[in-house]
Amino acid sequence: MSFINYSSREINCKIVYYGPGLCGKTTNLQYIYNKTSPEAKGKMISLATETERTLFFDFLPLSLGEIRGFKTRFHLYTVPGQVFYDASRKLILKGVDGVVFVGDSQMERIEANIESLDNLRTNLADQGYNLDKLPYVVQYNKRDLPNVTPLEELRNLLNPTKVPEYEAVATNGQGVFDTLKAVAKLVLTELKRGG
Repeated sequence: MSFINYSSREINCKIVYYGPGLCGKTTNLQYIYNKTSPEAKGKMISLATETERTLFFDFLPLSLGEIRGFKTRFHLYTVPGQVFYDASRKLILKGVDGVVFVGDSQMERIEANIESLDNLRTNLADQGYNLDKLPYVVQYNKRDLPNVTPLEELRNLLNPTKVPEYEAVATNGQGVFDTLKAVAKLVLTELKRGG
């Protein structure tokens, strides 16, 4: 649910990075934050619990242009990965405009990926959203590790609806901006459509 600020002539959109614990959600946001020019971004806020962090920052990607004379500001969030923080995850999904599911490519994390994706669908449904109707992309992170699941298997398990997908190594930035641009483009298309 985009928020329009008429005084600053900005449309504020919320993109949530979702996935299992330690899959690279925070690393994605930190990379984006570090590579975004200071005048185009707000302050990064980190809400830390004992074992997990939720990150948030907003930025104004000037290259994406305007919609009906309004600049578009994106607010990027990560959710805590562990099931223990389900209430936090639900809260962060409130008012979401686009979702990036960050899957961990390591073979031993397959079950955690599937559980997290199911949890995402459930939490969205609890708030009246349908993942299949939201701007949504999948990122297969940690592709540089030796024990990765073959891409075709990951696709079958995590992307049966064939949304845009990207291989990534968030620690070095590979695929990070491709993923962000894809979800931002989908959100903007939805906004222009009046959704």
